[in-house]
Amino acid sequence: MQLLCLTDRDPGSALPGLELLPHEVRVSPLSVRLPASAAARFDLLLIDGTLDARRARAACLDLKADCPVQRLLITSESALPAVTPEWALADVLLPAASPAEIDLRLRLAVGGRSGVAGGSVAEAPTAISAAGVTIDEGNFTARVQDRTLDLTYKEFELLYFLAAHPGRVFTREQLLSDVWGTDYFGGTRTVDVHVRRLRAKLGEHEALISTVRGVGYGFARGRNEADE
Repeated sequence: MQLLCLTDRDPGSALPGLELLPHEVRVSPLSVRLPASAAARFDLLLIDGTLDARRARAACLDLKADCPVQRLLITSESALPAVTPEWALADVLLPAASPAEIDLRLRLAVGGRSGVAGGSVAEAPTAISAAGVTIDEGNFTARVQDRTLDLTYKEFELLYFLAAHPGRVFTREQLLSDVWGTDYFGGTRTVDVHVRRLRAKLGEHEALISTVRGVGYGFARGRNEADE
């Protein structure tokens, strides 16, 4: 089972029994706003509310609108009275839950997913590496050489898409459709803004993202064309 735990620490610290189970657990910071497209790659989401129930609630409400994946909250018994239906949770786990109880609750939650037969349909997140840039989609981390990049989620998605197609050139319209989605109503200028921010964060490696005048952007193809 592919699990994503929204937490600011080791998931084993929040739910020790989870470490004794064979499920694959990925981690993302609790503060990251997770798009539905990213959440859909996992069978279940675990939200760590053991340290800060208010931030856990905020994460649940952010996910509530369009997230297709069941969520389970990890929280202390003393915080249970604060949990309400608006959190849109499939279940709640206490930190002291045994491995058997955790596994049962996970299986029941997966079985309760609308339209899912037999549980897992999630595609495992992947890591890619190109031109010295390594991106781990499961942990939402990106590195250039040995330096970790501090990216927003959309910057991460854009860099991941470009690095997954090295040498290719994409128009702004293509990038807007594939990275932002066909339901995004903003203009293509947002692509230029995010490219500029990515180049600034890449620093001395900014030339990895090249501009082809009158066409769009490419990754790891050399900067033979002038930037706009």
